[in-house]
Amino acid sequence: MSFQIIFVALVLLFMLCALMRECLRPGLILFTAVVMLLCAGIINPEEALKGFSNKGMITVALLYLVSEGVRKSGILERIMFRVLPKKDVTVTRANLRFFPIVSLISAFFNNTPVVVIFAPMIKNWARKMKLPPTKFLIPLSYATVIGGICTLIGTTTNLVLHGMLLQEHKDEVKAVANGAAEGILMKFGIDGMHMFELSKVGVIIALVGLVYLIFFSRYLLPDSRKAEDEAEEMTVVPPGAVRHEVMLGNRFPGIGKTLREFDFYRRYGGHVRAISRGGAIVEGDYTQVRMTHDDTLLIDAPEDFYDTWKDSRVFWMINRVGDYEPPMGSKKRFFALALLIMMIIGATVGELPIVTDHFKFIKLDMFFFACVTSVIMAWTRMFSPKKYTKFFSWDVLITIACAFAISTAMTKSGFADFIASYIIALTDNVGQSRWGIYVILAALFLITNIFTELITNNAAAALAFPLALSVAEKLGANPMPFVVCICFAASSAFSTPIGYQTNLIVQGVGGYKFTDFVKVGLPMNIIVFLLSVFLIPLVYGM
Repeated sequence: MSFQIIFVALVLLFMLCALMRECLRPGLILFTAVVMLLCAGIINPEEALKGFSNKGMITVALLYLVSEGVRKSGILERIMFRVLPKKDVTVTRANLRFFPIVSLISAFFNNTPVVVIFAPMIKNWARKMKLPPTKFLIPLSYATVIGGICTLIGTTTNLVLHGMLLQEHKDEVKAVANGAAEGILMKFGIDGMHMFELSKVGVIIALVGLVYLIFFSRYLLPDSRKAEDEAEEMTVVPPGAVRHEVMLGNRFPGIGKTLREFDFYRRYGGHVRAISRGGAIVEGDYTQVRMTHDDTLLIDAPEDFYDTWKDSRVFWMINRVGDYEPPMGSKKRFFALALLIMMIIGATVGELPIVTDHFKFIKLDMFFFACVTSVIMAWTRMFSPKKYTKFFSWDVLITIACAFAISTAMTKSGFADFIASYIIALTDNVGQSRWGIYVILAALFLITNIFTELITNNAAAALAFPLALSVAEKLGANPMPFVVCICFAASSAFSTPIGYQTNLIVQGVGGYKFTDFVKVGLPMNIIVFLLSVFLIPLVYGM
């Protein structure tokens, strides 16, 4: 084993431990890993920086602007308000009404803002209907995730892997021009994923997952949570104030401080009545508890608090308790919807051979239409053009950009080939039978899925991508099925609240315990695992 393989392994171990212990934000941890690899000479400055100019990463950034424009239009609130039943409601009937709609929306829209918008609406609606909100919020998060795996733009993970395919294809073309042999992607004519590449298997996974969420998840979810009941019964709201629930974001300046040290009222005009953490109200003197990101505060504040801070990245989510009806009369609602539809149809049709043959001078892909849509939204004031940088999740973008450099290091050092050899060796016991490919896919899925439950989904996809390419190259097989497997595995973070941001959001809103995610999420993990491993070879003809 060479020095480079050992060094890369140690850097990856350091990175995994730091991510699990949350020593720093994920983007900074991955950037630290890149600097370590740069100092060791495993990657050069060009390779360290190439992720920052990658088309997939820039597309993710542009879709943040598109998501903000659609969110501010109010069209999502209007859809959910129409879908939520108003009478003769049971948990199953309500699930049948809105979870398929939620999954459909999430297939074409970033799932985090979907949950941020829908979670407080569903919670307040459930209270009004005398139904336990805890029966709906975890399934809401899961419904957005399984909807997101169906299309290229449904989740950032898919776009990250798309960008990695584009970069790898570009590197192979450059290598061939310098006299190298044809690479595995060029051999199979792969230069990325089209809009509905993942739909071939993703739609079946989504349908089976929805059946589980609609008809069975209710039996595994609690009827109520102590945090919910205490929040409802807590002190009477003073005159002139409105009760709000706010989830603290990473930019909240009071992180690591107590309420005695941080004057919340002076900064935001609200009185904190309670702190909820990990599904339970903090007992005792909560003013001496050090606040962490993803804590949920129950506050009494003036009515304009929501309008003042709703677009701030200081808070992940703000919910006016008892208020769930969406804003009315937005003139730009349908214009935002039309732009979104134009972007989706344009990116899909633009990849058809008849279109590419007639438009050889320009590539009509998702990047192109995301650029056009975001610029139109900026000039039509769909989002504030003066504050557009606020809408980017910079840590996610830095994480994605650094992931490209780490993936390159895994390939250059030989680490990816080393691990791929062990994965392929798993098939020795089954010989060259048809079961060998299932064993390899299962191993790739489990490695990726374990990573995504412990760290971030984008980092997990970055670590697994070079393994998938190395396995495909050693087998001489089409790499696309292995990349698709990683897409599903990296998004299937159902068993813990830390695996996916939407899980953390609903944990704060619904007051769930860690064990609630295990009970409901583990069957979801098994469903996605089995369907992925057994359907991918059938659909892709492996």
